[in-house]
Amino acid sequence: MNVLAVGEILWDIFPDGERLGGAPFNFAVHMHRLGHEVIFASAVGDDDRGRRALRRMSELGLSTDFVSIVRGQPTGTVSVSLDRGEPDYVIHRPAAYDFLEVPQIEADWLYFGTLAWLKRAATIGSGATPKMFYDLNLRKDSYTPELVETLLRCADVVKLNENELAYTGRSLVQLRDDYSLDACCVTRGERGCAILVGDDYAECPGVPITVADPVGAGDAFAAAFLHGLDQRWPAKQIGEFANQAGAFVASRPGAIPN
Repeated sequence: MNVLAVGEILWDIFPDGERLGGAPFNFAVHMHRLGHEVIFASAVGDDDRGRRALRRMSELGLSTDFVSIVRGQPTGTVSVSLDRGEPDYVIHRPAAYDFLEVPQIEADWLYFGTLAWLKRAATIGSGATPKMFYDLNLRKDSYTPELVETLLRCADVVKLNENELAYTGRSLVQLRDDYSLDACCVTRGERGCAILVGDDYAECPGVPITVADPVGAGDAFAAAFLHGLDQRWPAKQIGEFANQAGAFVASRPGAIPN
């Protein structure tokens, strides 16, 4: 499977240091590790963080050919704190990824979130031929109802969490029907997930772990979800596998542990 992941690459700034992240970047790393061909498109600044990000991408086996260098804009950063185990984000804008370019290349799937499209026209579906995977990843002050609606209408598959599902005001079945989706799923933290693939519905319990760092767990879940769809697994098997991937990441520090 060929996947084009488009969106932010940034540095998560924790009290104890910085870690490279961004949901589309994390997703791309996990898809690569699952054996798929991945192109990651984003932008970094002409600064030390940008150069370190490009080096780290290469070390992880991702091509940097479609990550542009934007002079005059900083590489993205997010301040991360944990409130009773849940991550809280302060996103610093503008950032280089606000000026990313979407490459016109052939792919089986196009993955995107919401954050990178706030400050630009939502042209994610313009002229595109791949299947569309939309992971909402809504962040405070970084989306509008109109933008989310536009991106949902572009999507073939949608992944969201419980708060995001409540924001849409719909059930999974209503999401599927209103947006003509092939599949959709909602993550429920330690309680696992619910997943709908066509008419195949499953609720899968969570995997008990000791949480080290929940940042990035949803991105691993998303990659495992798409992997399972590509393998044409039943909904229950996809949900169980995706839960395991998310739990593995949450049980270790960093969004892309080995």
